[in-house]
Amino acid sequence: MDPLLPDEISRYHRHILLPEVGGHGQQLLKAARVMVIGAGGLGSPVLQYLAAAGVGTLSIVDDDGVSLSNLQRQVIHDTGTLGEQKTESAARAIARLNPHCRVIRFEERFDAHFARDHLAGQTLLIDGSDNFETRYAAADAAEAAKVPLVTGAVGRFDGTVTVLKPYEAGPDGALYPRYRDLFPEPPPEGLIPSCAEVGVIGALTGVIGTLMAMEAIKLITGIGEPLVGKLLMYDGLSARFETVRYKRRG
Repeated sequence: MDPLLPDEISRYHRHILLPEVGGHGQQLLKAARVMVIGAGGLGSPVLQYLAAAGVGTLSIVDDDGVSLSNLQRQVIHDTGTLGEQKTESAARAIARLNPHCRVIRFEERFDAHFARDHLAGQTLLIDGSDNFETRYAAADAAEAAKVPLVTGAVGRFDGTVTVLKPYEAGPDGALYPRYRDLFPEPPPEGLIPSCAEVGVIGALTGVIGTLMAMEAIKLITGIGEPLVGKLLMYDGLSARFETVRYKRRG
């Protein structure tokens, strides 16, 4: 791994002070290659906090542009970037935040074909998409590539986060669960309305996205206990967290 430069040591000093992270953990962050699906509500805090944390390479996958209705929650963008590609807007924001972070832009949708071409060699995948088609594609691709997946979702006032490593076994020798063990099949089209139809409280995406970034940092540095086989649920209206365990079905 590349050594930390003097200004990096100063920048990440609060990390390095932590015995659980230290200089070695910071070097792991610097060496990490993280692919983030979506530079929207969830992707914004994920990208900001991973860039600030010192992740060396961030790949952003998003084919959308910045619109005015995005700015209520997609805080990596601003009024001056309206009409730009989200990947371009996010990349400039990251460069201002941390010039040590390399950004690779993909202005296309994440699907099986894209994953075959670009997912290999990533340290982990983070799914901040807003549709089930992409979530299942991300889960399948991450499992095939043996890449950890952090996936999150939000409703109007609530959200969830989990971590998937179905290609590995737990301490009991049983394989960790898949995404389909949690959600066997997508809901019928139209059953779950989009945030464009029913709304979403903007700060909620910050809560869930920041939790996703924390899980990513844990996976990269090897600290703590990631949410593997556990679904963390947050209810913003009651300020309540709950964790539900789930297992491999077969």
